[in-house]
Amino acid sequence: MAGEVQYFSRSLANPEALSNIDQSVQRRTANYKPNIWKHELLQSLASKYTEEKYERKAQKLKDELKETFADARDTLSNLELVDCIWKLGLANYFQEEIANLLNTISSGRSLSTFMENDLYATALCFRILRQHGFEASQDMFLGFVNEAGKFKASIASNVEALVELFEASNLGSEGENILNEANLYSIRSLEPYFAASSCNQALSLPLHWTAEWYNIKKRILAYEQEDKINPKLVELAKLNFNIVQAAFQKDLKEISRWWMELGITEKLSFSRDRMVESFLYAGGVAFEPEHGSLRKWLSKVIKLVLIIDDVYDIYGSLEDLECFTNAVDRWMPEEVKNLPECMKTCFWTLYNTTDAIAIEIQKEKGWSSASPHLQKAWADFCKSLLLEAKWDNQGYTPSLDEYLDNASVSSSGPLLSLHVIFGVEDQTAKDVKEIFEENKDIIDYTSLIIRLCNDQGTSTAELERGDAPSSILCYMRQENVSEEVAREHIRSIIWRTWKKINSRCIKTSTFLQKSAKYIVNEARVAHFIYQHGDGFGVQDRENRKRVLSNLIEPLALVD
Repeated sequence: MAGEVQYFSRSLANPEALSNIDQSVQRRTANYKPNIWKHELLQSLASKYTEEKYERKAQKLKDELKETFADARDTLSNLELVDCIWKLGLANYFQEEIANLLNTISSGRSLSTFMENDLYATALCFRILRQHGFEASQDMFLGFVNEAGKFKASIASNVEALVELFEASNLGSEGENILNEANLYSIRSLEPYFAASSCNQALSLPLHWTAEWYNIKKRILAYEQEDKINPKLVELAKLNFNIVQAAFQKDLKEISRWWMELGITEKLSFSRDRMVESFLYAGGVAFEPEHGSLRKWLSKVIKLVLIIDDVYDIYGSLEDLECFTNAVDRWMPEEVKNLPECMKTCFWTLYNTTDAIAIEIQKEKGWSSASPHLQKAWADFCKSLLLEAKWDNQGYTPSLDEYLDNASVSSSGPLLSLHVIFGVEDQTAKDVKEIFEENKDIIDYTSLIIRLCNDQGTSTAELERGDAPSSILCYMRQENVSEEVAREHIRSIIWRTWKKINSRCIKTSTFLQKSAKYIVNEARVAHFIYQHGDGFGVQDRENRKRVLSNLIEPLALVD
């Protein structure tokens, strides 16, 4: 293929000479199924919602709906309006109106009177204020707890209020004991009402942890059936969904062409060919149409992460992997000349793609120094994978703390976050390293959640294959407990880590930084991708439905 010849024109290796390592080492396989999303299908995607007339129609509806804020009868109605707008994915359309309204509510003297004896209103107010970066104290709930600090039994029968209390409790920070109690109380009280699996999932995955965009479609369909929702709001939400989906399809077609033009799928047959799922992850991090370049960069990075992860987990011998890691660390192509052909292919794909992304970052965002930072992030990622490969080679199971310390990098969180910073922050007086350091805690906590969600979804298959230990296996062996006990412990770590994110984001000015929002979205998409198992390894069933719903099938809308 012409594209392939051009791509490898920089290679220093003889393409016909296989290394001795390649011939002698027994290679493993994960038996991943072939990709189900064919290039021809993706290139055939076409949406009329790219036409300018639909943007004009959306603007007209937006202007008409601005009056809705003035028409709201009271504080509760205003809060429910803001909540509805957010849940329909329309917050970007009404940023100024929402900010003005919440400023008025948060500074109003009547707030305590409004909340008195109304748990639903109190919890809704608390959640919305914190979601949007406004101060909200846990003391708002003092009227609903007894002298012992426990929630009163009299509220246990109000399901709507309990659901809202549960959602509010998940925006709690470290040390907020009332919110800790609210979380336990609401879950315990709701479980008898919600025996169905879908409701149990809702209790395990609160709104604050969910990938915002990938809930929009089902909410639109639900709100469409409710008489109390302004039909123009639903119409705008449907139109906006189709406009965003059209932008997704345009980006996805470009990414698919990039992948096909590389012509390397057969050479990397041991690895997961999951371009569409990589894009699905990227779209959840930044769904807004203006972030098309960031979505494409993240899609390519996630695709490379999957390939390189499979090289370290499945294909490479320890000698191979040490050589590969050294090549990436020194960013020197001549270091891979004795590696198996597929690993040379992997290195050159990484090398050329990273260079191309750095050039695009400079051209589109003004960052002139992206390359060294991107190279270092990739080197750190590979070093963390090499450590896990050494543990596996030695038959060593690290302690959970030891595993998690390395996992903050092997999760790929810092690598993704660096691209997010380049993608959403314009070059200013601040250096990218300074922005990265300002968000370091958020990046670390997000990276930990990515790893733990990954382990929750993939550990069963990895145990069967005999892959390197996951957090679940590390804890099982460390404490001599069952897999279910270990999984519950990992879930508790995820919950505590979200509280740390809340402490760092919601209650500080960091929340107002663009990059922090999108970095935290990486954790939210991890919950989404691994909610039903290995979101990258398995393409059928739930994952196929998600791709069809969010990337391919538009909502029915009358022109």
